[in-house]
Amino acid sequence: MLKEMGRTSLAVLVILCVLRTVKAFEMEIIPAGRIVAQIGDTLILTCNTTGCASPSFSWRTQMDSPLGGKVSNYRTHSTLTMDPVRVVNSHSYLCTVMCDGRGIKEKTVKVELYSFPSDPVIEISQSLVAGEPATVICKIPDVYPSDHLEVVLKKDEHVLHEKHFFEDDSTNTETKTVTYTFHPTVEDIGKEITCVAKLLIANMGFEPNERTSSQKFNANFGPQNTVITASPGNSLMEGDSLNLTCVTQSNPPAKIVWSKYLAEESIQHLIKNNVLSIPLVHFNDSGRYICEVINLVTNKREKATVDILIQGAPVITKLSIEPSTTVQEGENVTIQCSAESNPPPKIILRRKSDNADMRPYSARSILLPSVMFQNGGDYECLAENKFGKRKSEITLNVTYGPRNTMITIIPTAVLKEGETVTMKCTSSGNPAPVISWKKKKATGESEKISKNATLTIWNLKSEDLGLYECEAHNQFGKEEKAVKLYVQARLEEADQMIPLVIAFSSVAAVAVPAVAILIYVSRQAKINGSYSLVKALRLKV
Repeated sequence: MLKEMGRTSLAVLVILCVLRTVKAFEMEIIPAGRIVAQIGDTLILTCNTTGCASPSFSWRTQMDSPLGGKVSNYRTHSTLTMDPVRVVNSHSYLCTVMCDGRGIKEKTVKVELYSFPSDPVIEISQSLVAGEPATVICKIPDVYPSDHLEVVLKKDEHVLHEKHFFEDDSTNTETKTVTYTFHPTVEDIGKEITCVAKLLIANMGFEPNERTSSQKFNANFGPQNTVITASPGNSLMEGDSLNLTCVTQSNPPAKIVWSKYLAEESIQHLIKNNVLSIPLVHFNDSGRYICEVINLVTNKREKATVDILIQGAPVITKLSIEPSTTVQEGENVTIQCSAESNPPPKIILRRKSDNADMRPYSARSILLPSVMFQNGGDYECLAENKFGKRKSEITLNVTYGPRNTMITIIPTAVLKEGETVTMKCTSSGNPAPVISWKKKKATGESEKISKNATLTIWNLKSEDLGLYECEAHNQFGKEEKAVKLYVQARLEEADQMIPLVIAFSSVAAVAVPAVAILIYVSRQAKINGSYSLVKALRLKV
């Protein structure tokens, strides 16, 4: 009994050893079970064998459809390569292996396909304008199967639109589109428009099965809420600095043009920046300023205005003499003064001379018809308001010819031989006259003797007696004055003079009657119309 049991154990050990040295015939498909592949990728199915030295492989689909791939056989395995995977490859694939003397084995694997290759693409209609319809388009490229696709459009976290493609019957990859139209507001600018696409297929664990794209929302609008800020304020003193800032809401930024109302509603265009700066304001900077903002995309525009008031002490803007500050006597002359200030100034235009009429003139101009030399001199313009006063001066120069020419003789007593006499000639005129002296000769001609206003004759002699002329002249005329100079002869010694006196007396005694006779005869001649010395003498006898 024990011997038989030992023999049986030995036989079992021999069989086990044989089984260990000869492998069993087996096969497998790699990857095994259920395969999920994305259309467009490359898929390789491998049919592998063990325990068969020379296996024979064959591939087919469950419905005997075309394989849609390339088969490659090797010694112990075979591959089916699908590059790329297409919709036609969505089958169950069967691999059959025959091994001589060891039988046939088969295994299947199911290939399930999908397509969800990229994130959605968001398109927003160009030139969006706030308040006007805007269209958002979300495109999901190359989706399969689309009947499992869900798309959600959101603005930030707010859901705008949802769409499901459950009833879609597409049998191939397609780009699916979701379109939504809404009216954006200014508040929407900068918010994100998000498209969320989900491809939810039960028991198909591919990643990612959700894709997202976002795009910031930008809408054109405006301009609107345009305001002007004046710094330091709307009312300034003359000489201050002024900054006007124009602010508006606009997308894209608006073009800004400054202008100012002028007389008769005309408009003067200024700079094109949002800040209008005037370093030193003047009274004429007062007025209404306009900021016009223009959005070139929306073609909309808006205006804002601000009134600026400049105050201060007067500024004299004009002080003039027409036709000129230098005029000739007899011309018509107008003197004008202008000043500006806010409040308006009181203006006084007057002559400055102490001897002139100092009363204020009621008008801002003085008319001097046929001006006289007395009107010449300094004129002043005074402008005053509650903030202060200003004064300016101008000189009127009236030209005229010589006049009031006078001669003064020193000494004034009877002149005698040997003395010194000074004759001074004065004359008024503008420009000052040039004075010269002349003396009449015995021939009646005049001889220039001096170019000075003062003529001095030293050691008078009898030949110095005669007619002296003073001439005053300038480019506007001349004037002459004359004086006759008498010189008394010097008396000799007494003893020498007595015979002269006696002789003079004798001559006089004879001459006086003779002169009387001649006078009588002359009168008679005038009466009779003729004259005869003989008859005269006879009558006398």
